[in-house]
Amino acid sequence: MTPISLPVNIPWLSLLVYTPLVGCLILFFVRNRKITRYLALMISIIPLLISILLWLGYYTAPEDASSYRFLESRTWIKEVGISYLLGVDGLSLPFLFLTALLTTLAIVFSWDIEPRCNQFFALLLMLEVGLLGVFSALDFFLFYIFWEVVLIPMYFLIAIWGGPDRDYAAIKFLIYTHVASVVMLVSIFALYFSTGGHSFSMIAIATTLHTNPAMIPISLQMGIFGGFLFGFGVKMPIVPFHTWLPDAHVEAPTAGSVLLAGVLLKMGGYGLVRVAVTLLPEGAEGFALPMAVIGCTGIIYAAFLCLAQKDFKRMVAYSSISHMGIVMLGVSTLSVAGINGAVFQMFAHGLITAVLFMMAGVIHHKTGTRDIPSLGGLTPRIPVAMSLLVAGCLASLGLPGMVSFPSEVLVFIATYSQFGFWVFVPLLGVVVTAAYYLWAVQRVAFGKFKLETKNIKPVQSQGDHTLHDVYWYEALPLVLLLLLIVVFGVYPRFVLDIISSGVTRIADQIGLPGGLP
Repeated sequence: MTPISLPVNIPWLSLLVYTPLVGCLILFFVRNRKITRYLALMISIIPLLISILLWLGYYTAPEDASSYRFLESRTWIKEVGISYLLGVDGLSLPFLFLTALLTTLAIVFSWDIEPRCNQFFALLLMLEVGLLGVFSALDFFLFYIFWEVVLIPMYFLIAIWGGPDRDYAAIKFLIYTHVASVVMLVSIFALYFSTGGHSFSMIAIATTLHTNPAMIPISLQMGIFGGFLFGFGVKMPIVPFHTWLPDAHVEAPTAGSVLLAGVLLKMGGYGLVRVAVTLLPEGAEGFALPMAVIGCTGIIYAAFLCLAQKDFKRMVAYSSISHMGIVMLGVSTLSVAGINGAVFQMFAHGLITAVLFMMAGVIHHKTGTRDIPSLGGLTPRIPVAMSLLVAGCLASLGLPGMVSFPSEVLVFIATYSQFGFWVFVPLLGVVVTAAYYLWAVQRVAFGKFKLETKNIKPVQSQGDHTLHDVYWYEALPLVLLLLLIVVFGVYPRFVLDIISSGVTRIADQIGLPGGLP
């Protein structure tokens, strides 16, 4: 990509974050379904274009003393050190792009949404506001506000447009994630008061701690880091606090599942690197082994659970827990290579899991079921859909040439460098991942057609059980995502160079070991 120079006097980050908020407020008052769809799409494209401009202008943008770019800073509540502080570095930029991209594609994929269309799209845009705010906020007070904003629209998306058990899933999601965020808030206040109680700015706190590392005793660091690990870990989620995720995914509408797995889970991994590891490196060292054990447990345990699932969407939900275990494992190495791999894995997983949850929605809409044993022989009848399904499953199992492969390689090389031959423990999860995806594909796409006895809705069938293949609004997001999966898999430096610039800065500040051995 050719770098460009962006005007520095334009508040790019505020435009990025608050444009969807304006759109959300407008959509609540629009009643025409056609206008609602096109208006939501046009509004969502604006943050996407801004995120692309930020990507193209990243290397030419001026750095401040803390190496952030496109920094926006205003005094907010001076008496307690709260500021309006937004900034972008190589750690946050990929997630800003991912959030904007998946929101736009989720709107396109939901083109035929019927009940309360304007409210559905308005909540998607509100969810985007919270996500973009989390990935750009550099003041803890602002960060926590955006963190909590994310819970509200996701709760209503599940509770209103979800499946039969939507009330249970929505309440469980809210309780788990809110309790975790309260624990995170306690750690934020502990960090704030331990550094003098002068500022909630992450930059100011980092400068204070790196200037005087002994300011927080190691025992207190461990306690604060443990609180952050719990708060961010539940959002990822880590075993054993993972049970809210499969229920939320199964009951959520497809667009909700796409954003939940594609971006919301990344809030936990992002916070772990941005906040916990960066500000509390000694606490991170103390928790390195527990994080490695948690990561390996999640990888293997969730992978074996995937083998037992009959619901395709639930299987993909458990696969997300397994893949986020790889993220935790990469962070536990406390090395540039490992954290680069972990952040890249989050970005890769966001693209891939969006494809798989969209395909779960396609399968359910076409056949009336997601029950894997009840499916079979769908390739001759819906060949385009099944081709997209096979491609998505191959990407998720880490096929070379697709985006998940280089991220997993980085994590496992860093794991070997840090923990030696114990790396073969999480590698078992990779083998099981290939097993459950290939087995699922074989039962869904190939073999004997089993749906003759199913009560397929007339609108979804023609004549003797001839199924509709993907519609344009289903195919367009899937094809675009798979194209990016291949492009970033063949040439990962598009993303990895950006990520590395942010991780290397953190490593220089806290003294992490270097790149690949």
